[in-house]
Amino acid sequence: MREIWNLFKPKLSPAKMSMLLSVWMCCLFYLLFQGGKTSIMLFAMVTLFGLYLLFGGLNGIARARGERQFSGEPGEWGGVLHAGDQIRVRLHLEIPGFLPLPYVIVRETLKRHSGETWSFEESLVPSLNGRGELLFQTPPLERGRYAFSETECVTEDIFGLIEHRGSFSARGEFRVLPRTAHIAKWQLLDRRNRLLGPQSVGHVSGRETNQVGGVRDYVYGDRISRIHWNATARTGEWKSKEFEYESIPKTMVVLDTYENHYRSARQFETAVSTAASLLEYGGRESIPMGLCSLGREVRVFEPAQGRSRLHAMMDHLVDLDPKGGGSLLTGLESALTRLPKGVILVVLTPLSDGPVMELVRFAQTHQMSFCHVQIAEAPGSEGESSNASRQWASSLRTKGVAAYRVGGLDELPAVLEGGIR
Repeated sequence: MREIWNLFKPKLSPAKMSMLLSVWMCCLFYLLFQGGKTSIMLFAMVTLFGLYLLFGGLNGIARARGERQFSGEPGEWGGVLHAGDQIRVRLHLEIPGFLPLPYVIVRETLKRHSGETWSFEESLVPSLNGRGELLFQTPPLERGRYAFSETECVTEDIFGLIEHRGSFSARGEFRVLPRTAHIAKWQLLDRRNRLLGPQSVGHVSGRETNQVGGVRDYVYGDRISRIHWNATARTGEWKSKEFEYESIPKTMVVLDTYENHYRSARQFETAVSTAASLLEYGGRESIPMGLCSLGREVRVFEPAQGRSRLHAMMDHLVDLDPKGGGSLLTGLESALTRLPKGVILVVLTPLSDGPVMELVRFAQTHQMSFCHVQIAEAPGSEGESSNASRQWASSLRTKGVAAYRVGGLDELPAVLEGGIR
């Protein structure tokens, strides 16, 4: 009963209701005391007009429903967005009812996990059956999780006297991955790189070298180039070459997420994008790579291969925000039990000097290799701080520790490939 009353109850304000009743009473008295065709026609018109205003809820805007689609899903964008991308939103509206609507104003609100909001307002003219479609595009989006809140629909009667509102919820959640840079080669993970040290323990990956390591029995499906002809002729049975596998050490990307270590939000985004780029490189090159985020909460993803593990680490980076303050050494010590023996620690942090030397001694004590990627405040920056960071990286390399300086994501490929340090 309450829903029926909400549908038929007058939507007029008290002032407008009093005015309508006054006009209707005047027309009624005019009909009773004056009579004639004019008074009858006037009274009928005012009565119909009043009924239209009183039962304007029958236009169905309060029962509107809709469906939201993103960029012609699923093929056009594949469900994967990176920071800086835009997304087109297509909203299908269906408004029940038999009263015509002159127009509908649709208001959308997009919320980010950090609390930021974006508002979109568009208008459309629904068809006679109450259907309509709205298409709009978001601004370039940063890394994070996004969700659309309730969609609000607003319309007025054809005379513009009464405003009717309605709202509905439609599926509208998606995530935006960090920016990444394509890394063609990383000198640090070259098996001939002396900076890895003898303590790095190799992990047998799925990549074969050209070095023949032995002979095995022929397996149906082996290529002709793999057949070992000398062994086949000597034994009288088909034999195949066994190639050596390249040994690659396990790598752990350690990301500093303490807020007081960063001077700006852009500097932290550079650190997150650097971590994401390294993880993508590891996944592409079949390198067992893990992630450890040190902050108010320490999260560890142990080094492993596979797309599922890579997706889990990238998903963790999506809504990672810098919080609080603390010691990197304390955070790394709390994660020691989950760090494999002989792992390469690649530490991404804007810090240098004392805090980093503590991590270097920690790695040496526990027989781990160490690499420091210092996140500078701006790409190609000059000045005392820039010269100091370059001198710091140079001093680490003289001690046999791999060190790089990255001021922006665009610099990362050249830095890791050995062109810039």
